[in-house]
Amino acid sequence: MPTLTLADLKESVPKTGFFADREWIWSPEPFQLSKNQKKILSRLGRPLHRFQCASDELYRLSSEGRRPEWIAKLLDAGKPDWMIAHQRSSEQRNVIPRVIRPDLLLTENGFIASELDGVPGGIGTLAWLSQTYEEAGFEVFGGAKGMLDGFASLFEDGAEILVSEESNDYRPEMDWLAAELGEKFTVHQAEKWEASKRECYRFFELFDWKSIPAIRELARSGKITPPLKPHFEEKLWLALFWAPSLRKIWEKELRGSHLQILKKLIPYGWPVDPSEIPPHAAIPRLEVSSWDEVGEFSQKDRRLVLKVSGFSDLAWGSRGVMIGHDEPLERWRTAVNDAQSQFMIQPRVMQEFKETKLVEHPYFEPKTGEIRTMEGRVRLCPYYFVSQEGQSSLGGCLATIVPADKKKIHGMRDGILVPCM
Repeated sequence: MPTLTLADLKESVPKTGFFADREWIWSPEPFQLSKNQKKILSRLGRPLHRFQCASDELYRLSSEGRRPEWIAKLLDAGKPDWMIAHQRSSEQRNVIPRVIRPDLLLTENGFIASELDGVPGGIGTLAWLSQTYEEAGFEVFGGAKGMLDGFASLFEDGAEILVSEESNDYRPEMDWLAAELGEKFTVHQAEKWEASKRECYRFFELFDWKSIPAIRELARSGKITPPLKPHFEEKLWLALFWAPSLRKIWEKELRGSHLQILKKLIPYGWPVDPSEIPPHAAIPRLEVSSWDEVGEFSQKDRRLVLKVSGFSDLAWGSRGVMIGHDEPLERWRTAVNDAQSQFMIQPRVMQEFKETKLVEHPYFEPKTGEIRTMEGRVRLCPYYFVSQEGQSSLGGCLATIVPADKKKIHGMRDGILVPCM
C-alpha cells in the first residue's frame, strides 16, 4: 500500500492553507468505499439534478397558480420582493445550479441525505486532497483532476469567483483553486465586485444579499451560478418531497427509478407548519394532531432533527440543527414553539433521525505524528458538475469522519478530512 507521512502532507499544503483559522486531522490514507457504494455515488448525480429541475418547475407553477399556491408562498417566506420577482422571471426558467453536493450520512442501510448544499464549500480542498493522495499512489475516487476538470467545465472562458466576507473562511481554498485553473479564473471579494461581462461563480449565501452592493446587477446579468434563486437553498424541499398532497406531482415529474432512489435517500420529514389540523387527522408518522404535542414528546419518541430551512446564517453548518433526543424537554419544547411562531418568517423542517454507522479509520496524532485509529461517524460529500445540456459528472467525494460521540457531522478540529477511494 502507498505510504504518506504527516510531514509529507503538511509540507505540501499551500502556505495560506485552505480554511482561515481552521484545521483538521490528517490521515495516511483515503476513506475506502465499497464497489457498490461507488456504483451508487457514480449514478446519483442524475436523479439529484432531476429533483432540482422538478422542484424548480413546481415552484414556478405554484407561483403562477397552476399548482397549489401555498408551495411558493412557503418558499418565498422571508425573502425580499426583488429576489422573489427575479426567481419567478421568464429569464430564470429552467436555470438550475451547476454544482450539486448532497451531504450523505453513512448508515447500516445505505446513504441518507441530510441536505443538498446550495452553496457548497470544499471544492478547492477536495481538489487538492485528491491530487495529493493520488500522487502518493492511491486510486482516488474521481481521479486526481476530477474536481479541477469538473469545475473548469462549467465555464468556457473562465469565471470570476465571488467570495463574501461572511464566507471568507473559504477564501484560501478558492484562491488555490483559481491559481490551479489558470489566469481565466480570478477570485474577488463579493462586496467590492464591479459589474463585468464575465461569468461568475457565487460563493455566498443569499441571506447575505444586503452586504453585496452589486447583487442586483449580478441578477440582471444572468451569468452566475449558483443562480440567485433562494428556493434552492431551502431544506424545505426535502420535507415537501414527502408531503402526501404532493405525491402524485412528484410521481408525474420524476422518472420511476429516480423516485425510488430519492425515497431511499431522503429522510422522512415535515415542514413545521402551525396550521390547525382537524382533530380526527394526524401528522403522518408522528400520529399526533398538533406540533404542540410533538413538543411534549418523551426522549424516546423525539428521535427527530429540527433544522432552520434556509435564508439565514443559522442554516449552514450545524448552527441551526437540534437533535431532539439529545436535548432536555424544556429546550425541545421551546424550539418547537419557536419553529411554529416563526414559520412564515423563518421556516423550519423536522426530519426523522437516522443513526449513522460506526467506522474505523487511521489518523495521525497531531502532536507526535503517530498513526492511531479513530472510531467515528462519516459524512460523504460527492460533488457533481452539471453541463449546459443537463448531464452530470462526478468530480470526487470528500469524507468527513468525526469521533463516535458526535452526532452532528461537519468540519471540525477533531474531524478527519480525506478523499475517498
